Amino acid sequence: MDYSFLWNLVTIVIMFAILVGLAGPLTWAERRQSAMIQDRVGPNRAGIDLFGKRITVLGLMHPVADAIKMITKEDTMNIRVDRLLYNLAPIISLMPALVTFAVVPFGPDIHWGDAVLPLQVARLDAGALYVFAVSSLAVFGVTLAGYASASRLAMMGGLRASAQMISYEVTMGLSIMGLFLVYGTLEPYAMVLEQGELLGGWLPGWGIIRQPVAFILFLTAAIAENKRVPFDLAEGESEIVGYFVEYSGMKFGMFFMAEYIEVIVVAGLLTTYFFGGWQVPYLMDAGYAGLSTAGFVFPGGGVWEIGEVAATVLRVGAFLFKLLFFLWFQLMIRWTLPRFRYDQVMNLGWRKLLPLSLLNLVITAAVVLMIH
Repeated sequence: MDYSFLWNLVTIVIMFAILVGLAGPLTWAERRQSAMIQDRVGPNRAGIDLFGKRITVLGLMHPVADAIKMITKEDTMNIRVDRLLYNLAPIISLMPALVTFAVVPFGPDIHWGDAVLPLQVARLDAGALYVFAVSSLAVFGVTLAGYASASRLAMMGGLRASAQMISYEVTMGLSIMGLFLVYGTLEPYAMVLEQGELLGGWLPGWGIIRQPVAFILFLTAAIAENKRVPFDLAEGESEIVGYFVEYSGMKFGMFFMAEYIEVIVVAGLLTTYFFGGWQVPYLMDAGYAGLSTAGFVFPGGGVWEIGEVAATVLRVGAFLFKLLFFLWFQLMIRWTLPRFRYDQVMNLGWRKLLPLSLLNLVITAAVVLMIH
């Protein structure tokens, strides 16, 4: 029996469960984490009254209240807007964030009889290029939102956001090209397999070890691409009018959701490219160093076999742990660093990060050429 079609549906459900399931709680986590960093009271108001007692569940009712408010809020619209583009803009902003995660492997292949079931929605030979091709489409949603709103302020915000996103896409692409040279592949799953090697017999060959400068460049460019602090010049609510100023209700909610899904996608890409993906240090498959099944092979010579099922569960858990770590890390950056001026944002992208990414690429190419 061919399980491929059914399994594809399962992986799609898992992907959307990760993205949509984490996007809502991320709004709660951001409130809680920002309150801890700034030493103030976090979300503690929204709740449910049961038997005369207020149940807030550590503020977890806040994401539920947000969702109910956005769904039920009146959808107002300027009479001068371009209705077609105005309604398409939130969809165009949200869809790239959803489908980019399709090439991120969140676990090793599962062998079921003769069938190989990948824990990845789409395995593309040029998966890394797919990420950049799809993520770049979000620029159109931002630009159309500003243009179609029939508002000079929204138009200005859209132009400012699109210029910033395009600027940092260049650095983000160049920073990752060094990894292409090191791994010799554009397929994310193959990149994860390459990171399972041990450098010198003891050091995990993760991307952060092989390309530390590329990691810093990619992380900085990805945060700027998502327009989050300290790069939120396109939507700083306190003093800047953003490109979605004319949106309300669930259309605004789609822009809001797209931002948090992009945070999850960035965390998934950082995990895949630089931190071994689902790899666990020293956890090897059967056949390595005489292993009859999957297990740990330690540098001192110790071997601990744990079985294929346990290894798969451990690897999927490792991917989720790394994903959650980078979600926390991005939230921490937002509530730690102050907002840049727009000229500082553009100067950083074009005059500092871009030359540094080119230098990193040239040095990496020279080293790879010397080794091979």
